[in-house]
Amino acid sequence: MNNQTYKKVTVAKSAGFCFGVKKAVERVYELLEEGEKISILGELIHNKSVTDDLEKRGAATIDDVLACEEGSTLVIRTHGVGEAVTKKAQATACKVVDLTCPYVKAIHKIVSEQSRSGKKVVIVGDKNHPEVLGICGWVSGEYYVVNTADEAAALKLDGVCVVAQTTINRTNFEKVVSQIEKNCTNVTVNDTICASTKVRQTEAQELSSQCDIMFVIGGKSSSNTKKLYEICKKNCEQTYFIENFEEIPQDINYKNKKIGITAGASTPQGIIEEVADTMEENKNVELSFEEAMEQTLKTLNTGDVVEGTVVEVRPTEVIVDLGFKSDGIIPASELTDDPDVKPADIVKAGDVIEVFVVGVNDGEGKTLLSKKKLDAIAGYKKLEEALESGKVMSGKVISTVNGGLIVSVEGSRVFVPARQASDRYTEDLSIFMNQNVDLRITEINTRRKRITGSIRSVLVEQKNALASKFWEDAEAGKKYTGVVKSIMPFGVFVDIGGVDGLVHISELSWNRIKNPSEVVSVGDSIEVYIKEINEETKKISLGFKKAEDNPWVIAQSKFNLGDTVSCKVVRFMPFGAFVELIPGVDGLIHISQIALKRVEKVEDELKIGQMVEAKITELNWENKRISLSIKALLAPEVVEEPEAAEEAPAAEEFVPVDVEAFVAENAEEEKADEE
Repeated sequence: MNNQTYKKVTVAKSAGFCFGVKKAVERVYELLEEGEKISILGELIHNKSVTDDLEKRGAATIDDVLACEEGSTLVIRTHGVGEAVTKKAQATACKVVDLTCPYVKAIHKIVSEQSRSGKKVVIVGDKNHPEVLGICGWVSGEYYVVNTADEAAALKLDGVCVVAQTTINRTNFEKVVSQIEKNCTNVTVNDTICASTKVRQTEAQELSSQCDIMFVIGGKSSSNTKKLYEICKKNCEQTYFIENFEEIPQDINYKNKKIGITAGASTPQGIIEEVADTMEENKNVELSFEEAMEQTLKTLNTGDVVEGTVVEVRPTEVIVDLGFKSDGIIPASELTDDPDVKPADIVKAGDVIEVFVVGVNDGEGKTLLSKKKLDAIAGYKKLEEALESGKVMSGKVISTVNGGLIVSVEGSRVFVPARQASDRYTEDLSIFMNQNVDLRITEINTRRKRITGSIRSVLVEQKNALASKFWEDAEAGKKYTGVVKSIMPFGVFVDIGGVDGLVHISELSWNRIKNPSEVVSVGDSIEVYIKEINEETKKISLGFKKAEDNPWVIAQSKFNLGDTVSCKVVRFMPFGAFVELIPGVDGLIHISQIALKRVEKVEDELKIGQMVEAKITELNWENKRISLSIKALLAPEVVEEPEAAEEAPAAEEFVPVDVEAFVAENAEEEKADEE
């Protein structure tokens, strides 16, 4: 059998202590080395080898806070405890060291806040597991613990907060949640499965589906190890659940078999090594574990390029398991140059990535990493090739600097001079911020580590191609969807496909406007049509106003002779008052039609902005003239006849006024006054 050849053993990258367990175990050993007298409230972790070793070193395991001797250090294990137990511990004369897993603490906070707000808490997990018991202790109201979809089917609740035991099987959790959402209302689901658990279960799923034999190492009371065994057993019939190398079956046929090893979060690295070493010595299996050990023992140095597994993605950083003594941290700023991109947009838990070691801080046990630097190194070669070939590259504008823009392209910062930022002069470069742009690399200065590019060259090329196509089928009356490129006092220039046309200010609105910016802004997409085109001068006059939006067309369908309308006084003239019927359509109330009495001054009877009721007495759509009368709606005063009749004075003759001539003359005077 010793002469037979065997295939490689694969050890899951995430096998062994998770971040929280490793931190807790290391802290207890540190306290023991410092001479502290330790009492642990329950088993620190579900691993007999570790708990036995701690006991040998003097760490006692107790079941009640009151069993902690005065002056001792009371350790709260990774599973956490309820709020009442926490307060009880703080009230003792013992020093309290809380080693509750950060993920579990987050669940405590969620259920505490949600239950205080009136929510009913549903915990998906094993009701007898110490972690779940601790979570229940932070709920101030109604709560339920379910572990299967069948148990969840019995719930009929309104206002529910769902959390998960950190080590629960993800597939089972999703089934339970689906059932809860069917039966209950106002459900809030919190996916609180530990990131390390997610990674470990995903790796177990993949590895077991590829292997003929699987070994799952961990304590028999460990919940997360049981879940790993269940996952592996479904994919690999020959799966063994063992606590250490002594439990490896002796009658296994390893010939030409693919073998995989994974381990629970409470399994020390030493036990995994013993299992692998035993298999190597007794079965002559060529292990990949030696390579893993060599990497584990290697020292990290600044400048190293290493591979790691993403354990957790936070809003401002990413935690990476490097397989070394400490985990690594990638700050958000070292993931990408783009400030708008979140870490979760780039990586997710379980991703295997290559990173650059920026610095090692043994004091805090943290290693600073950068993904951005490696991306820049790889991208730099692409930029060199683009410079040679003239290939168009894509990037995002991430900042403006004196004299230009900085564009992130393939992980590198490319400087674009202001004159190369657009195909037209642009004074305010901030309008380009966060835009995705195409550019060409025009220069790479290796000595100064400076890369220069041009957006303009790409725009000009694209515009020329579009312009050529445009002139092939351009004609008066044709409609286009254009983009407002610039605004001038006399109108706006609109890009309608590689060429710019002018929409005169008079064509922007049926109402009188003082500046085009009252109607459109730079960058707006608008519908226009060609009014006039001159292929020789390449000048295009565009129309924007729609006939159906003409207020006089609208008015013609809205008003009839004899109608009583509500209108607003907008301006005075010596001969009367102009009123607005609808925006863009004014009518005239002659001074003789304002009141029953004789009116000397219009302003004595009316005020600007006043709403009045008037009767339409004349409609001249051709000349856009509407006459109205307030007097026509007023009842004449009853006057008693005098005993002796007197000769009535001659009625004052009403002389019609040429309104248009008067308005035109007055407009000239107003214009002169403004100037």
